[in-house]
Amino acid sequence: MSAGKLPRTLRLDPSDTFVFARAAEPGEWAVTGSFLFFDADLSALAGKDRAAFRSGFVGVGSLGFSTLVVVSEASEAEREAAIEDLARHIHERFGAPDRDAARAAAREEIEVAASLCNLPVGSVIAMHRSERGGEIAEEFRTLHQRPAGADPLHGRAFHFVETDEEGPEEQADLVGLLNGASAGAERA
Repeated sequence: MSAGKLPRTLRLDPSDTFVFARAAEPGEWAVTGSFLFFDADLSALAGKDRAAFRSGFVGVGSLGFSTLVVVSEASEAEREAAIEDLARHIHERFGAPDRDAARAAAREEIEVAASLCNLPVGSVIAMHRSERGGEIAEEFRTLHQRPAGADPLHGRAFHFVETDEEGPEEQADLVGLLNGASAGAERA
């Protein structure tokens, strides 16, 4: 197995710390984490557990959740360390019969995660997980950075306009937050 790309958890703002019972640390290697829900009663999930099921990637070090991941270069040593971290959790927390079985399961999870990374380094990926006919289904989407020189209003969720009302003006640049986080992830 050669070095390549793997997803890393990405935190653009503190929302993951509110949305999930346990948020992944920014920059952890990540897997989809569907195995965490194999024995769960999916119809009974509520609140933070439901949010984790619907949209949470899993950091292999913390088993915390992240809404977004970023495609990143991974050396062979980093890939193997991610496999070992995940294998330890699978063996100790989820009852794999032995370390070899846990390592095989972890390797498979890492390979699935790597298969999502056939995108340029720095690409941001979000996931939607659902239950369909008794099976867990995962759908992925890529969040793209707007090209330089593009219309700054195109693709924005909100457009702020001036009004005659008095009071403080509040603005949020969500696209700027994403662009800044992408630049930070590329430096990492």
